[in-house]
Amino acid sequence: MNISLKKRLALEFYRLYRHNEIKMHPLTYFFWECTLRCNLNCLHCGSDCVKEAIPDMPREDFMKVLDSLAPHIDPKNFIVVITGGEPLMRKDLEECGKEIQKRGYAWGMVTNGLAMTPSRFTGLLNAGLKSLTISLDGLENSHNHFRGDKHSFEHAWKTIRMASQVKNFTYDAMTCVNKENLAELPEIRDMLIKNGIKRWRIATVFPKGRAKENPLFQLTNSEFKQVFDFIRETKQLKKISVNYGCEGFLGSYEKNVRNYPFFCRAGVNISSVLCDGSISACPSLRGDYIQGNIYKDDLWDVWQNRYQVMRDRRWAKIDECKSCKYWRYCEGSSLHLRDEKTKELAYCHVKRLEDAGA
Repeated sequence: MNISLKKRLALEFYRLYRHNEIKMHPLTYFFWECTLRCNLNCLHCGSDCVKEAIPDMPREDFMKVLDSLAPHIDPKNFIVVITGGEPLMRKDLEECGKEIQKRGYAWGMVTNGLAMTPSRFTGLLNAGLKSLTISLDGLENSHNHFRGDKHSFEHAWKTIRMASQVKNFTYDAMTCVNKENLAELPEIRDMLIKNGIKRWRIATVFPKGRAKENPLFQLTNSEFKQVFDFIRETKQLKKISVNYGCEGFLGSYEKNVRNYPFFCRAGVNISSVLCDGSISACPSLRGDYIQGNIYKDDLWDVWQNRYQVMRDRRWAKIDECKSCKYWRYCEGSSLHLRDEKTKELAYCHVKRLEDAGA
């Protein structure tokens, strides 16, 4: 895989920017895992929803955390993203949103759309909802298989259409690629474009939770490369803003399949409060990546003085990473691809692409 001189220079400048962000670590993106309850049984689920759900976090407990952050946060550069489980399982979600809005913060959410109705959507907008990510994992049959519900596609698509009708509203459709929906990507793209959808995010499913042993999500290296070739081709059409998710350094595909070079911002700009009060970064990071708990620790103190495992990545220079020529741009790839205990890397994006002939 050859990276042009121009792209290498861009990566070098971005490396300086990345290290400055790590040094300053401004907290700008804050996840709240408000529930572990879910109304679907998705084939790929990697969250703790696979376990018997613990009670929802009382909204008052999370608001206390926001209040403790207030002296240190610029609301103009800070967003709360509500996730789960499925956030719509909470009957008080609108009240949660109003409390976040009252404190001056923008907030968004990630949803499968199954429980979204026009009246619920209006209520959330009135409660300050500013952004929405809706899962769309294939055409009707493949999406419903993926999500385990025969009505899932219908409701996801209705939610996307509702979001598209709101002026100045930020939303995107999110597609997790697997063997079943890979060939459908062009048709999904055309459907989104035809209906005026402006933003589309594509991800590959990382091997955790239920996805780890399911062959549906084990793309061959050739299929893996096909995903990035498709995104690059779609970007060249300039009819929809499409980007690969934030995962993994991509070598020569950098800047061709997403707008910014790879940067794992977990613990650098991103923090989270999980349903049991655990303090992490991305909600995907659990186990040994947990940095504290809101019921015994001050989150701002944790943010300022912990997260070393995420900010100083020299520990990740092991195994294949030890001699990798791309280390300076990658620094060990995405943390959620590393085992929570052994810290071994599940797979390297660049190696997979190179093995596929990129």
